[in-house]
Amino acid sequence: MSDEKLNIDDLLAESARVAAEFDAAETKVEDWESNQADLQDRQALRRVAGLSTELEDISDAEYRQLRLEKVVLVGVWTEGSAQDAENSLKELAALAETAGSEVMDGLIQRRDKPDPATYIGSGKVMELRQAVINTGADTVVCDGELSPAQLRNLEGKAKVKVIDRTALILDIFAQHAKSREGKAQVELAQMTYLLPRLRGWGDSLSRQAGGIGGRGPGETKIETDRRRINDKMAKLRREIKEMKTSRDTKRQERRRNNIPSVAIAGYTNAGKSSLMNRLTNAGVLVENALFATLDPTVRKTTSSDGRIYTLSDTVGFVRHLPHQLIEAFKSTLEEVSGADLIVHVVDGSHPDPQEQLMQLLREEANSFAFSARTGFGIETLVAAIETSLPRPRVEIKAVIPFSRGDLVSAIHERGEIFSEDYLPEGTSIHALVDGSLAKVIEGLS
Repeated sequence: MSDEKLNIDDLLAESARVAAEFDAAETKVEDWESNQADLQDRQALRRVAGLSTELEDISDAEYRQLRLEKVVLVGVWTEGSAQDAENSLKELAALAETAGSEVMDGLIQRRDKPDPATYIGSGKVMELRQAVINTGADTVVCDGELSPAQLRNLEGKAKVKVIDRTALILDIFAQHAKSREGKAQVELAQMTYLLPRLRGWGDSLSRQAGGIGGRGPGETKIETDRRRINDKMAKLRREIKEMKTSRDTKRQERRRNNIPSVAIAGYTNAGKSSLMNRLTNAGVLVENALFATLDPTVRKTTSSDGRIYTLSDTVGFVRHLPHQLIEAFKSTLEEVSGADLIVHVVDGSHPDPQEQLMQLLREEANSFAFSARTGFGIETLVAAIETSLPRPRVEIKAVIPFSRGDLVSAIHERGEIFSEDYLPEGTSIHALVDGSLAKVIEGLS
């Protein structure tokens, strides 16, 4: 236990020293985060507060884009401690800031369960309306998923646009998705969320097409929109299924060659991409924001004894992750489920890091304190990863002809060599290899 506490104290001291040096120094262009092309592209486009041309009365617009400028946060505390409720609202504030908004105020209502009509209750709605007026906010963000009725009632009473936690996370994913598969997955999740909430105002609910072919009972406009969304969702599901086939083929090729896989998992913004860059120089985008990277990155690396394995950077976790995203990102989560080893990253920059780290090291035997920025503890972590990789089980002693250098190379990449010597008739090797490679070597004799 004393060694564990010393390890943590060393890490905290190192973190404090680096933070002090970083604050004292001027920010340089070649900084390890700011010199990333992807990060510069993302920061090139910013929302400017107060320059929206959207109508003041939200009921005048039939379809509206998600606008986030000045927001008031609202949460319902139904279980757990007050600290848990505050932490959840702080996380919602971080999500709102990542989406490009300015948080003006936050309210928490203690209830046994959310109000079925307005989510927070009629009394709290009046307080919310006053907070919106006092802060000049134009959006209310609720810390939960609202039903269509709750959304409509709350907007009618607050007189500003209301969105829930799910819509906020989907907006962030839409901003940050880069790959074709990632964009398709996010679009599918957004449409799944939108379909039961599709609505119009006034005559648009019963408006019908005119002209030849449009006479008769026909379809209302909202029915037409629902049909189009369903058609688009079916098309997206087919496209994602085709892209999943390509990803599965690559994964099966790695398995066929018995290449171990390591998945880096953990909470969003915990430092997974920073660790990935430190271990493999992958050049993955690093930003102090939630869900900065959404597309999984796989890189090949080599252990100290020459064995090849892969490292995967995965999508981060978050409280109340929308079910639409869990389904849409099933192919991405397969990187974690199919891994031989999972490295679970926990953020040490907690308000009480000493207690958090001590709790983790007490509960998990294979826990290691490290800093991706300074490199502190990285060697110990890498050694632990290499020790935990699956080992080949078949022992061979063979002389391989010089004409089969490909087999010698495969043994170096996929096996564990005890001895190697060069004889006139070929390369003499004593090693542990996997079963498929052992059969090929046995066929030489």
